[in-house]
Amino acid sequence: MIETLQSSIATPFQPLQLQKNVVTQNQDAINPGGKGSFVQTLQDVLEHTDNLAKDSRKVSDGFIKGEPVELHDVVIASEKAKTSFELLMQLRNKALDLYREAIRTQV
Repeated sequence: MIETLQSSIATPFQPLQLQKNVVTQNQDAINPGGKGSFVQTLQDVLEHTDNLAKDSRKVSDGFIKGEPVELHDVVIASEKAKTSFELLMQLRNKALDLYREAIRTQV
């Protein structure tokens, strides 16, 4: 224990190095491999929203058909799909606002 403390005191820049690694790991989680673009991210969001809607429909249909599906699973799936769709609509609205603002900007 004491040796660990002494080694951490001897190298005061180690925490900064760890923080740098955390930032790099977060960037890799957001953009794996460092590849992609805004268009790719937007396509991923669209696919994710579509998958949530399909899952919601599948769970709802199973509940209606009498399959062993709990009601709370149906509600959770539908709320996930609804929230994802609302986020997508907000992104669309912001993009349209930015486009309109860019059109109004005089050069």
